[in-house]
Amino acid sequence: MYGLTKGQVKFFKTLNTPKKIQDYINEIPINFEEDGKDTCYSPKTILEKNKCHCIEGALLAALILRIQGYPPLVIDIKSSKDDFDHVVAVFQKDGMWGAISKTNHAILRYREPIYQSIRELVMSFFHEYISDDGKKTLRSFSDPVNLEIFDTKNWVTEEKNLWYIADHLDKVPHHNILTRKQIANLRKPDEVELKINDIVQFKSPLAKKNF
Repeated sequence: MYGLTKGQVKFFKTLNTPKKIQDYINEIPINFEEDGKDTCYSPKTILEKNKCHCIEGALLAALILRIQGYPPLVIDIKSSKDDFDHVVAVFQKDGMWGAISKTNHAILRYREPIYQSIRELVMSFFHEYISDDGKKTLRSFSDPVNLEIFDTKNWVTEEKNLWYIADHLDKVPHHNILTRKQIANLRKPDEVELKINDIVQFKSPLAKKNF
């Protein structure tokens, strides 16, 4: 199935709820790109290397959701130039949207399927989407992209980086969430809020921030 081994498919079938998928994604070590090269691993490469960062985790989560009968959907969340973009896998349960998210931080994680729209879901990330220098940086989001459009490229088992998926997510139309006036009036987080942003699951050997 999708180029995976029987053992991999059998294991992924045991992850039969989005909650279980999120728990599995959480335990995969963060890909800190230690050699300084940007990556966009396929699910096969993630399994081989046992590490992933946000877009890679979203792709793997979308694949597992697909095995469970969900469409493999991801959305791109854009930040200002002061921060990093984020990608999450999204799903619907009883008509409501939820998200599976790979991040090293205590925030920007799993979202319960309680949101009526993608915009409502994305806005749940807004106040915690903070750059290292203390700015609220979330700016726009895409509609869900169904990864089935990349099936002819064998995105699940591709050995090369999936830059064509990353490029597609970057170029699809995005919905802005703030006006210039609203951006100018944003309140900076206080010290307590910033401390939360420092909590991470995996220790980085690098200074670079990784979602």
